[in-house]
Amino acid sequence: MLMAAPAMAAAETPAAAPMKVAIVGMANAHVNGLLSALHQRKDVELVGIAEPDAALTAAAMTKYNLPKSLFYARLEDLIEARHPEAVLVYTSVADHRAVIETAAHYGVSAMVEKPLTITLADALAIRKVAREHHIQVLVNYETTWQPSARAAFDEAENGKLGAIRRVDFHTGHQGPATAGVSPEFLRMVTDPAKSGAGALYDFGCYGADLMTWLMHGQTPLTVTAVLNHDRPQLYPNVDDDATVVLAYPQTQAVINASWNWPFARKDMEIYGSSGTAATAGAGWLRVRHELDANERTVSAPPLNDPQDDPLSYLDAVLVGEVNPKGSLSSLEVNVVVMQILDAARESARTGQTVKLDKLEE
Repeated sequence: MLMAAPAMAAAETPAAAPMKVAIVGMANAHVNGLLSALHQRKDVELVGIAEPDAALTAAAMTKYNLPKSLFYARLEDLIEARHPEAVLVYTSVADHRAVIETAAHYGVSAMVEKPLTITLADALAIRKVAREHHIQVLVNYETTWQPSARAAFDEAENGKLGAIRRVDFHTGHQGPATAGVSPEFLRMVTDPAKSGAGALYDFGCYGADLMTWLMHGQTPLTVTAVLNHDRPQLYPNVDDDATVVLAYPQTQAVINASWNWPFARKDMEIYGSSGTAATAGAGWLRVRHELDANERTVSAPPLNDPQDDPLSYLDAVLVGEVNPKGSLSSLEVNVVVMQILDAARESARTGQTVKLDKLEE
């Protein structure tokens, strides 16, 4: 969630012109946090909003006191009139590809809300158009901007945990039907044609993203998934609980994604040959090394600008200060994420383990 990042306060870049962005889509509930926070920022200028739904447009104008001149029914018209440097995409996940392809035609980069898209085929098409038009495509995850995730990664990278043997992820919340989201957003996230799946895509993507990052972009050997419909009266068309097992040559990951947790959570536990590290919320880490008598909880070091905020990060990428390759937000990592999610959906459908090959570069 873009606005769930802890550092949406204004980033101070007094010498630079503000980054010009456009919003595409108003149905995704997370756009509300963005609109609430943008007026506090001096480094970002909202130049337009593309939304064909007149009712959503009218509601946004009233709620956020936005002028009608800011809104366009077609993205093409917005780009030609307002010339954004990047689009922030809040459409259904299924529409991400079309939006990126339209933006790419004009040389405009994109940051989409997770996950990248709903199929591997779409992900590969996005990668192709991004390369052809030399644009950046980033994927936004709340966990990317949390110090605890980086601290756990650093424990592994610095060799403090030894060889990674197992990683467990627990992600999700009580479910969108009980979270008070808008009817438009609820319809979108519970429609497999728009969102790809239920809890599997909505929250399983976090584990797939973090694991691919930990494994430096490596594709797992196999993917095995079980999907449950524990509350079919609320979610008749999509899963509300998912368990996905990823097998690597000497490592296993288990992704537990659910709309049935009693509370919201996004936890990662890394088990190595000589230590463990587990995130505890956004800012804390539980660690134990092989010679430690007990586990200890430590504060995760704060992230430095621009790594602590999605819009600051996007700006740094666009001006060439940051190379996103291999990062949690990068297109390369998220194409593998889509390979995993697509395979998990197929594994659940067939009841079989799906074998994967490394994608062609």
